[in-house]
Amino acid sequence: MIIIKIRLILVYSEIIFIKFENFFLSLKMSKEIEVSVVLPCLNEEKTIGICIEKALRVFKEQKINGEVIVVDNGSTDNSAKIARENGARVIKESKKGYGRAYQSGFSEAKGRYIMMADSDNTYDLLEMPKLLEPLRKNEAELVIGSRFKGRILPDAMTFSHKYIGNPVLTGILNVFFHSKISDAHSGMRVFRKEILNKLDLKCGGFELCSEMLIKSLKKKIKILEFPVTYHPREGETKLNSFRDGWKHLRFMMLFAPTYTFLIPGILLLIFGLGLNLILLRGPFVFGRISLDIHPAVLGSMLAIVGFQIFITGIYAKKLAVKYDFEKEKKFMKWLSGKIDLEKGVLLGLLVFLLGFFAGLNILYKWKTGGFGASGEMRAALFALTFIVIGIQTIFSSWFLSMLEIEKIY
Repeated sequence: MIIIKIRLILVYSEIIFIKFENFFLSLKMSKEIEVSVVLPCLNEEKTIGICIEKALRVFKEQKINGEVIVVDNGSTDNSAKIARENGARVIKESKKGYGRAYQSGFSEAKGRYIMMADSDNTYDLLEMPKLLEPLRKNEAELVIGSRFKGRILPDAMTFSHKYIGNPVLTGILNVFFHSKISDAHSGMRVFRKEILNKLDLKCGGFELCSEMLIKSLKKKIKILEFPVTYHPREGETKLNSFRDGWKHLRFMMLFAPTYTFLIPGILLLIFGLGLNLILLRGPFVFGRISLDIHPAVLGSMLAIVGFQIFITGIYAKKLAVKYDFEKEKKFMKWLSGKIDLEKGVLLGLLVFLLGFFAGLNILYKWKTGGFGASGEMRAALFALTFIVIGIQTIFSSWFLSMLEIEKIY
C-alpha cells in the first residue's frame, strides 16, 4: 500500500509539474512573441501552405519571434491538416463568418502586433516588414496595406469591385467619418494588440473591416497606409458582392447619424414647410407650372416625416455620447445647453398651439359659413402639420431627458 501511495504521489507530482511547466512556458512564450499572423481559412488547401511558408520566411529573415494562427472556419478539405504540417497553430471556429473567424484568432494571438491577411495568397505576406515598421517606430497603431496605392494585378479584382464597389464605399466612409483612407476594405492590416480593447469588435461578417476602421477613427487611433500588391486568387471567392457591399454600407450608416438622420431630416423638414407656406394663400404659378392642393399635402407629409427623422438623429447622437462611442460635438453641446426638458416642452407646446389656433380659426369660419363646403384645405394642412410637430417635440423632449437622467439628478 505504501509503495502504491508513493507511486500515486509521484504521478500526481509529475502531472502538476508538467502543468506548471506548460503554464510558465506559455507565459514566457507570450512575452517573447512579437507578431501573430492570423489567417481565416475556409477550404483553401491550394494556398494556405504558401501563405504560412511566406510568413515563416519573413520571421526567419527578419529575426522576428512570431506565430501563425490559422482559424479553420469549417473547411471540408485538407486545409487544417496542411496548415499544421506547415507549422501553423490551428484553431477551430464553428460559427461561420469572416469576422467571427478573425475574432477567434485575435483572442488566441500572443503577439504584441497582430497581422491580418487572407489565406488565398491574394496578399503577399512577404510585404509584412514594411507594414510592421511604423508600429515598431510608434508612428501608427493600425497600418493598412492599400491595394489602390499599390498594384492590382490583372484578374485580381473584377471591374465592378475595382472601379465601383470599393471606391464608392471607401468614398462614403471618408465623407461620413472625415478620413482620407484609400482602401477601406483591404484585408491586409497590422495593428497593436492593445487597441482591441478600445475597439470592442462585434461584427461576424466581412463588415468587420469597416467596423475596425470606423471605430479606430472614432477613437482617434492613428492609422497609416502603405502600398501593397494584390494578386489573383486561386479557387472560388467567398465574397457576395451585393450582400457584403450592403452590409458595409449599412454598418457605416448606423454609425453616421448626422448623414443618415440629421441632414436628410432637416432637408425634408425645410422643403415640406416651404411648400406649405408657399401654398397657404392659394395656388403658386411658375410659368406653365401650377402648384395647388396636392403639393401642399405632400409638403405636410414631408415636414412631419422630416422632423421625425431629425429627432431620431438626435436620439442616435445622444446614445453615441452616452455609451462613450463618440465625443459630444458642438451642435449637440449647444442643443443640450439651450434646450432642456422644460424648454423643449414649452417649445413643443407653442408649436402645437400655433397649429391648434389655426385649426380653431378654420372651425370658426366653417361655423359662420353654415357648416357648408369649406375652402380652407391649405390652412387645415398647415394647422395639422404644426399640431403633429408640436406633439412630437413635447414627447421627444421627455425622451431626451431620460437619456440624460444621471445629469439631471
